[in-house]
Amino acid sequence: MDFYRNKKVLITGGLGFLGSNLATALVKVGAKVTLLDAMLPLYGGNFFNIESIKDKVEVIVADIRDSVKLGEGVKGKDIIFHIAAQTSHVDSMKDPLLDIDINCRGNIIFLESCGNNNPNVKIIYTGTRGQYGKVEYTPVDEKHPVNSTDIYGVNKTAGEQYHFIYSNAYGLRICSLRVNNTYGPYHQMKHSFYGILNWFIRLAIDGKAIKVYGEGNQLRDYNYVDDVISAFILAGASKKTDGKIYNLGSGKPIKFLDLVKKVIEIAGSGSFEKIPWPEERKMIETGDYIADFSKIKKELGWDPKIEMDEGLRRTVDFYKKYRDKYWRS
Repeated sequence: MDFYRNKKVLITGGLGFLGSNLATALVKVGAKVTLLDAMLPLYGGNFFNIESIKDKVEVIVADIRDSVKLGEGVKGKDIIFHIAAQTSHVDSMKDPLLDIDINCRGNIIFLESCGNNNPNVKIIYTGTRGQYGKVEYTPVDEKHPVNSTDIYGVNKTAGEQYHFIYSNAYGLRICSLRVNNTYGPYHQMKHSFYGILNWFIRLAIDGKAIKVYGEGNQLRDYNYVDDVISAFILAGASKKTDGKIYNLGSGKPIKFLDLVKKVIEIAGSGSFEKIPWPEERKMIETGDYIADFSKIKKELGWDPKIEMDEGLRRTVDFYKKYRDKYWRS
């Protein structure tokens, strides 16, 4: 896409799953990319994620709560893809103050930095389908009430609203993508606190049992990471997205148990066992989730292209090849 040639781009959370995939795609279209990542131990920052582009990007190891380094990082950028966040639903309930500190206070510091140092910048905020919580109807469109079941979802909505407040106050150009469940290469594989589908892939590759809560009949919607990245790139390049919120989705929901069986089949190993819902998971379970992404399809022409079987094959092949880079505890 010619739009990004020589554009100065900052990606927060740039060494993590979405950030590094996005960086790789932007480098290919000629963007001048800077990555900012705190490299916090439990999260997905991994220098191997940018091995193929390490000589073509600038890296700043800093937290979004560091106003000095962040202020320098946002200066002069044309577009900022703001991905950095605390992303564990369960951890947000166990340590809500940390979630507030990163996902609320951190966003205020980020927005203050942009307002003070680069008020004309375009920002793509990374929202989440978790903002909707227990759904009242499906497919879930952008007008669906926000009814989060955990602290993470509430604070991601707060972060989103902060962005639009700063847009009104300082003229920042804001778009929010409410990202669907996403899987694929470059995701952390150290634990199951977030990115559950990728964790299942690890268990299957290791020949272990995947635990299915209850009967596994809940419907879920998944996107392969390349499709998500294409949505980020389209949103960043279009003036039409200013002030807008968009859902991402696949249009092809799958039962949880069927997904697990598919992972085992494609990995060629592993098994599953049904267990009762753990209390910490049961209290934040949202029920069936099917996304309506017709808005972004109509306005930007975005349509996911990678089918589940193909996406899983790509992901399994990647981790079988590079497991030593991701299986670290």
